[in-house]
Amino acid sequence: MKFLADMGISPRIVLWLQEAGHDATHLHEEGLDRLSDEGILEKARREQRVVLTHDLDFGDLMAASRSNQPSVIIFRLRDMRPKSVRIYLHEIIENHTDLLDRGMIASVTEGHIRVRRLPIP
Repeated sequence: MKFLADMGISPRIVLWLQEAGHDATHLHEEGLDRLSDEGILEKARREQRVVLTHDLDFGDLMAASRSNQPSVIIFRLRDMRPKSVRIYLHEIIENHTDLLDRGMIASVTEGHIRVRRLPIP
């Protein structure tokens, strides 16, 4: 699976994904620290990557686009340390791979993962 981490996601998450055999990159690694949200979605769509973010705007942008790609995982955790993010990300990868491939938005909060299939009507 391919992932694109937004600036609010620790580069250690990208390293963990790479060690698990995934193709993962961080915007900072590519010198794209200031890429707009729309630009991030376009890059992820073009490269068939799942966006990992802390930014709620991505849900609104995907709903407005009525597109089914890219999939987006929005982390709204009070504790955004890599250890906490990894627990939820691992669960999503294990239980929702088919939806990640077809298009979904996941909103992650403490103790809860909400999944919606794309496109959002």
